[in-house]
Amino acid sequence: MDAVKQIFRREFASYFATPLALVFIVIFLAVCGAFTFYIGGFFERGQADLQPFFYFHPWLYLFLVPAISMRLWAEERKSGTLELLMTLPVTIAQAVLGKFLAAWAFCGLALALTFPLWLTVNYLGSPDNGVILTAYLGSFLMAGGFLAIGSCLSACTKNQVIAFILSVAVCFLFIVSGFPLVLDAFQSWAPQALVDGIASLSFLSHFDAISKGVIALRDVLYFVTVIAVWLVATAIVIDMKKAQ
Repeated sequence: MDAVKQIFRREFASYFATPLALVFIVIFLAVCGAFTFYIGGFFERGQADLQPFFYFHPWLYLFLVPAISMRLWAEERKSGTLELLMTLPVTIAQAVLGKFLAAWAFCGLALALTFPLWLTVNYLGSPDNGVILTAYLGSFLMAGGFLAIGSCLSACTKNQVIAFILSVAVCFLFIVSGFPLVLDAFQSWAPQALVDGIASLSFLSHFDAISKGVIALRDVLYFVTVIAVWLVATAIVIDMKKAQ
């Protein structure tokens, strides 16, 4: 775990070595505020909750999280520092986990900085803070899922732009997999078990359940499994690239 901690510290500090952290956080907070108060109709709804705030999170993460993940491995490969990293007394698993946790912690920091919205809704009314807390947890888990996917795709290429586009495309599929438009395309010929399996891959269905205050084990396990599977895939890809 010492190696993971060292990589975590190095990676997390690197976000603040450039304007990247400030730009991302400012954009994230500004877009969250705009979506919540203007598009989401926060005041017009007349309800003391943060439903408009969390409703747009999957679509915000669709573009903002790949912007973070695209540099995780693509930059290492392009600059040639990946080979240097692999010469250190660090395993591939430790490197993957350390870099992922640093990026996830950064996403968590950006999410935590939205606390004024929580304070605002408590000032204006009496919301169910337990529901809001679970929604924050669900949002954090979902961000981890997006990030793990982006980490794997970043390891597949040296070009950050390509990594970003691939991440957005794959994450988009994970969002819309439960939409009727997608399921109808399989309904006519695929067995029901396959249709149900495709629907269960949707980030939206699992996040919606958590955001309503229901922490079901299957929803938590879904995000944990997505993160684990894509991190394992990341390690496999890096191992293959290292051998080339």
